Amino acid sequence: MQPIEVRYPIYTIDQVELFAPGDFVSEETLDDLIARRPKPVPQPRSLLDFETTRADIQSLFDTPSYRIIFSDAKRNREVLDLLEKVELIPPVLASLDYFRVLDKYTYRHILLVMMVSALLARELLDAPPDQVIEAMTGPMHDIGKICVPLDILQKTTPLDMEERRHLEHHTVAGYALLAYYLRDPRGLAAVVARDHHERRDGTGYPRGIHLQDPLVEIIVACDVFDALISERPYRPQSYDNRTALDVLVGMADKGALDSRVVRALVSFNRQSHPHYKDCELSQERRGSPPANNLYQLRSDDDTSRR
Repeated sequence: MQPIEVRYPIYTIDQVELFAPGDFVSEETLDDLIARRPKPVPQPRSLLDFETTRADIQSLFDTPSYRIIFSDAKRNREVLDLLEKVELIPPVLASLDYFRVLDKYTYRHILLVMMVSALLARELLDAPPDQVIEAMTGPMHDIGKICVPLDILQKTTPLDMEERRHLEHHTVAGYALLAYYLRDPRGLAAVVARDHHERRDGTGYPRGIHLQDPLVEIIVACDVFDALISERPYRPQSYDNRTALDVLVGMADKGALDSRVVRALVSFNRQSHPHYKDCELSQERRGSPPANNLYQLRSDDDTSRR
């Protein structure tokens, strides 16, 4: 990969600076950082047995916007069975707890993307259970937001250009953090943190690459979907599911998202739960964004992503 310039400090949950502004993040610089990391590596712990995670995940099955997706009790049980096997090292769990306490929006988002990604990975990929579990740990994608000031994350008005740059830097920060914590800059979790705002057509950030990894593309689509239908501080109400799916179908039509993944998301949102291959996508856009929505707006009137 090409080195990515660091614009803002990248630091761990316990405030150890890994990279300073002006440094460059690459597989090579991370390999060097990892080689200098103190040993031994902390032992992983169960995700579901950490703090209130189990109860929080079970409550999310009944979230209004997700009731249809999670209406199959057998399928939900299978997701929980997979989650039982997910283990994360203490610094990563501590980062998750940071959001649980200080930024409920990011916390819920991480868990919901993890849950829906598991459903889609099981549906779309001929993958063994351990690979599906790996896909579920990938959605610690937003861990880099511990390096973004809370007043930016929780701002209720459009971000200015500098705030937008700082927010977008969470992709680079998350990549560096997970590569450092997991001692692997090439592993799925770190790659997802770096690439979850990239797009198939090269219109994303931070590198403007063309996505090709099926697991990453599943998480990317789930990330966009949940960002639209879940509560956010910058809008009085969320997108309804129909409107959010209209947005995703439009992105797939333009080549930004994998149409197969979007088709599966649409099928999960239908009461009859048709197989995604039998799911017809309507070209009629019947939804409308919520009133006073600030999604994709910036205070200097340029468009962006949030």
